[in-house]
Amino acid sequence: MSEKTPNMSFNGNLSHVKETIFSKMSALAQQHDAINLSQGFPDFNPAPELIERVNFYMQNGPHQYAPMPGDAGFRQQLCDLSESVFSETYDSETEICVTAGATQALGTALATAIREGDEVIVFSPAYDSYFPMIELNGGTPITIKLQHPSYSVDWEQVKRLLSHRTKMIIINSPHNPSGKLWSDADFLKLQELVAGSKILILSDEVYEHLAFNAEERRSVRQYPELRKRSFVVGSLGKTVHVTGWKMGYCMAPEYLMKEFKKVHQYLVFSVNHPLQKALADYLPNLDLAALRSLFKSKHDWLFEKLQTETRFKPLASEGTYFMLVDYSEISSEPELAFAERLTTEFGVATIPLSPFYRDPVDNKVLRLCFAKNDETLEAGVRALAQL
Repeated sequence: MSEKTPNMSFNGNLSHVKETIFSKMSALAQQHDAINLSQGFPDFNPAPELIERVNFYMQNGPHQYAPMPGDAGFRQQLCDLSESVFSETYDSETEICVTAGATQALGTALATAIREGDEVIVFSPAYDSYFPMIELNGGTPITIKLQHPSYSVDWEQVKRLLSHRTKMIIINSPHNPSGKLWSDADFLKLQELVAGSKILILSDEVYEHLAFNAEERRSVRQYPELRKRSFVVGSLGKTVHVTGWKMGYCMAPEYLMKEFKKVHQYLVFSVNHPLQKALADYLPNLDLAALRSLFKSKHDWLFEKLQTETRFKPLASEGTYFMLVDYSEISSEPELAFAERLTTEFGVATIPLSPFYRDPVDNKVLRLCFAKNDETLEAGVRALAQL
């Protein structure tokens, strides 16, 4: 006689979490053969020189585990790049760890620092992984809405919400989804508020090299009071157009990185070795000025076309490869419903902004990704012009 199946029910720690909006809209785009301006990835290839180096290491190795914190040469190149851009030195032995994408770095930093009852301040709209990862570690997200349509910080509200329970503040500049940059005044205000406290900073800087104006890009690395308490997360996937490689990193002062590595070694241990070798060879020749110019030209072209050929109102970005558009003069539909109709009836997929918030928000705004071939963007504008 076979044993009876146990009558069991199970609720996981994220049983309340539904399919992400990115998966939902990309699947809808595929189902309806729509132009995909939703999910944030380029549809063009990385540099041939980088692919050549990958081929070399795939043929010649190494094919075994990389060192736990990352290939030594790759770590050094990342630290050198940070110093050349932000004039701030990190030790490649003690202050950096290579991760399986930036999201893993964010999750590892939160697992390193957050305990039951800790509060984490999050500025919204925000990357959707912040909230569940805070909660998985027993923390409580405290949301502060950025002021639409400028997506600026209300520093008086931040000051009011700081308490003895505040363990961490998550910041993101250049900002996804708005494309806005924090100013020097923003960083100085944050530095003033946390001075003398034990509050940590998790700085999501995955678009650090995609600020259109090099003189306006800033990092917590440049502010001594912030640097000494910050986990800084970066992404080579965003920088060199290889999001599918899942190649991220975290920089932090030694006392924080020591604890970060303890968590990292049990989550992932090490990351794809041949790709690290290839990227280490490629990074010294990375042309950041050309990278900024590429994305600024795509942004400016799309902004002008949306203004002159459609009824959408584009909101200018200062970095990343995202642009927000206001559709309030076109429809009164909620954002998700309108985004779904755009996909099914007009053949172009976008992302509604409302899922980037924890509380209900409906500003009649969508997010577009302009990290696409010219042909893709042209087809997208033609589709949007039908409304």
